[in-house]
Amino acid sequence: MAQSKQLKHRVPVKLRQNWKLVALCAAFLAACWGVFGSGTIRPYVTTAQSAEAKTVTTNLTGTKDLFDASAAHEVKLTFTDEAYEDMLSEYFKDGEKKYVEADLTIDGTRVPSVGVRLKGNSTLGQLTWKGQSKRRAVPGGGGRPEGMPEGFQPPEGFQPPEGFQPPGNGQPQGGGGPPGGGMFGSSLKAEEPENLPWLISFDEFVEGRRYQGHSQVAVRPAAMGSTTMLNEALGIALVGASGEPTQRSAYSSFTVNGRSSTPRLVVEYLDEGYAEGLGDGVLYKSLATGSFTYKGEDQTEYTDDFKQINKVGGKDLQPVIDLVKWTNEASDAEFAEGLADRLDVQSFARYLALQHIMVNFDDMAGPGKNYYLWYDSGTKKFKVITWDLNLAFNGDTKSGVNDTIGMGGFGRGRPQQDQQNQQQGQTRTQPAQPQQGQPPQGFTPPDGDEQGRPGGGGMMRMSHPLKEKFLKNATFKKLYEDQYRALYTKLLANGTASGLLDDLVAAYKLNGGADTAKVDAEAKTLRTFLKTRTETLRSDKAISGA
Repeated sequence: MAQSKQLKHRVPVKLRQNWKLVALCAAFLAACWGVFGSGTIRPYVTTAQSAEAKTVTTNLTGTKDLFDASAAHEVKLTFTDEAYEDMLSEYFKDGEKKYVEADLTIDGTRVPSVGVRLKGNSTLGQLTWKGQSKRRAVPGGGGRPEGMPEGFQPPEGFQPPEGFQPPGNGQPQGGGGPPGGGMFGSSLKAEEPENLPWLISFDEFVEGRRYQGHSQVAVRPAAMGSTTMLNEALGIALVGASGEPTQRSAYSSFTVNGRSSTPRLVVEYLDEGYAEGLGDGVLYKSLATGSFTYKGEDQTEYTDDFKQINKVGGKDLQPVIDLVKWTNEASDAEFAEGLADRLDVQSFARYLALQHIMVNFDDMAGPGKNYYLWYDSGTKKFKVITWDLNLAFNGDTKSGVNDTIGMGGFGRGRPQQDQQNQQQGQTRTQPAQPQQGQPPQGFTPPDGDEQGRPGGGGMMRMSHPLKEKFLKNATFKKLYEDQYRALYTKLLANGTASGLLDDLVAAYKLNGGADTAKVDAEAKTLRTFLKTRTETLRSDKAISGA
């Protein structure tokens, strides 16, 4: 009897009080099993349904615009050591980026019970905890090179030589680029949470809450070679100056559990509120774990490829699946004729030109697959939106308009020009690679040459079917060059980029803990980058017409 009483009290009170409801649910599940058996039930959402927007119950206004670059800002996070260690254990065990409940204060406004988690893929490749780094195995043997994002797959059979590091090795490439961290920067330490990349969610633990219309904001890292993140801030500003969709950003002093750091870059996140600002449509995020490959009509097969941001429950992935299928299966003639019906080709040409001007290897075709797709419900067309520019301005400044950008300047080449030279029986001399961008002695990329050139399948070159087919077509390539020429004039030749850089330096210095010597040094490096880039492109045939 005593034992029976003890067992009874082990059952939660609420469960004992509602045992009839529990029994009814169990009976229902048993009936479902009898009818459907062990067959898999696949959920589908049809585009015919009306969108179910999330209800905003609270929108905190704060004391000043979070992204007002003319004002100083202050962000403070507080969470328990136990919760933080639990989050780190989950991440180092299986890569799970678990939210921690924290108290947040922004510019004097307290926001209790926000959710915070680690953010990034390649960025977190350098994270260590208690002196240990998190390494992932690559299918087929061999470890994934340290610092590569989740989902990055080296070519089959690739085995990096002993001591291999991504190009950079702490030096700027091609005469410019943020110093002191190589391709993915210096290491991040879990013991220094004030330097880590964070995603702050206002509604993770309090449903329906927003801060100035935002459900999430990102805090960029402070130990990626450029502690001021001037390169990313400048990239965001340049995309905005071009007229393409971008994110707002601002510098802020940043404190975690009382540990102060130099000002951090706070960036607008592409959430439901951001999508609403774009108009009537659906926003999709490309995932680092995915690909742009058609896998059939089963939408559950694309969960590692794309994430739907807004109108979940009202719209679905079908427009993206249709685009992926058509892009991969269309002949060259069909692609040329039908692309403008599916994609804003003017915007896409500007997107490609912008990434190239900024020498951003990690774009939609890079290892991080960093881009969003916006589907306009009215025009039924897609637009590619820039995301994550922490590796911008970190490559070969002397890359020409039609050169292929390689990782950290590694693997630069002109595939179109090479092809023409081969047809004419000519040989083009490969441009000298920056010393820091040379592969280690004895390194030979699979199915490629010693330079890792694009024509040879070098490991540092990534691809994307939409980008490749676009630039392969003569008409679209001309559109790309036209947009490139216009952006060169608008952003580089007239000094717009330099002016934006000056404004960013001034904004950084407004905040508490600003390292004025550091920001001035990094700004000087970026100015050298912009100067060399401007001079190189000025003499490019696609720009000068010579």
